[in-house]
Amino acid sequence: MQAVQDAVQGGSELFGQDLARLDALGGGVTAREIAQQPAVWPQIDALVTAQRAQIDAFLAPLLARPELRIVMAGAGTSAFIGECLAPGLLRQGRRADAVPTTDLVSGPDRYFQRGAPTLVVSFGRSGSSPESVAAVQLADQLVDDVYHLVITCNEEGQLYRMTQDRANALAILLPDATHDRGFAMTTSFTSMLLAAALAFRVLAPDVGARIAPAATQVGERALPLLTQLVAQDFKRVVYLGSNELRGLAREASLKLLELTDGQVVAIHDSPLGFRHGPKTIVDDQTLVVVLLSNDPQARRYDLDLLRELRGDRRAGRVLALSAQGDAAPDDDTFVFTGADAAQDLELALPYVVFCQGFAFLRSLSMGVRPDTPSMSGTVNRVVRGVTIYPFMSPVDSEAVHVPRG
Repeated sequence: MQAVQDAVQGGSELFGQDLARLDALGGGVTAREIAQQPAVWPQIDALVTAQRAQIDAFLAPLLARPELRIVMAGAGTSAFIGECLAPGLLRQGRRADAVPTTDLVSGPDRYFQRGAPTLVVSFGRSGSSPESVAAVQLADQLVDDVYHLVITCNEEGQLYRMTQDRANALAILLPDATHDRGFAMTTSFTSMLLAAALAFRVLAPDVGARIAPAATQVGERALPLLTQLVAQDFKRVVYLGSNELRGLAREASLKLLELTDGQVVAIHDSPLGFRHGPKTIVDDQTLVVVLLSNDPQARRYDLDLLRELRGDRRAGRVLALSAQGDAAPDDDTFVFTGADAAQDLELALPYVVFCQGFAFLRSLSMGVRPDTPSMSGTVNRVVRGVTIYPFMSPVDSEAVHVPRG
């Protein structure tokens, strides 16, 4: 933790602004948490490596079962981790589904299958969201052969405590630096994604250290571009990404909505899907951000749409994030050098740091306090006001009671 703090606070500025001023503007916590991520990721590498034997002892017997179903669950940003990870697990031949806990709670019989052996992977920054706790309890009650892998940032959270002393459960507790204190999930998102990818061997060991230099380029080279984008005062922003990067596009759009207190309209889609109706949102007050894939198949489609959008000349600006230099013009493309061989799930890490940085600076430009952006106070860091109801089974008409955590 101290090493991370030293790395972030080595200078007196973040995002081109004095740290004391950022604190006064209500954004110092979020700024530090965005900036610290490249320093945190090697810690995640080391943590998973140190726990490799324990992780394998739990996961290997389950993954050896071809009938195993993997359900990746979380609420909000935590749900998007599963969306990013699912394509990689499917490529491994796994049966993997990303299902938000908000869906699991409202319709558990649509998503849990009693006879299918199931590993529920729960992601949680706080580990205490009502839906996430209830989803674990519902899985225990509705699935005959169920196991739980919890990846969380909070030792005091209910998810972490629920896994202790259970033979069918394992928790991976991430370092305290990942437990974001700001409203928006930043370090927690990338760290839980990285930990899961390493645990399931979707990404190779030491990937955090390898991709960290690309992410540091946001602070080193991207600030003039980010400042320019903020100054253009776009009222709408569209994030587009294919496969693993589609889940990331969803997270990027949520970050902008959260940090601007909903004052900037942000949506997401895939490049191919965008043509099928959503493209109508584009006007001269719209910024479109295309998250270019490194996968040759997906990249061809990404570049086709990029050229189309630029040729339409309807958007206020069409920006590409890329790890390769074939998306000219250069002034509308930010290239992360040294990442041209990275898998798309790796690229998600530096890409999202850029998107977080834009959302943060846009928030400041609008007079919003990024650490606590909800001016009305009706949206909270840990969701409140959720009533968890007993599940009434349509088969036997008996209520399945879910105890309150």
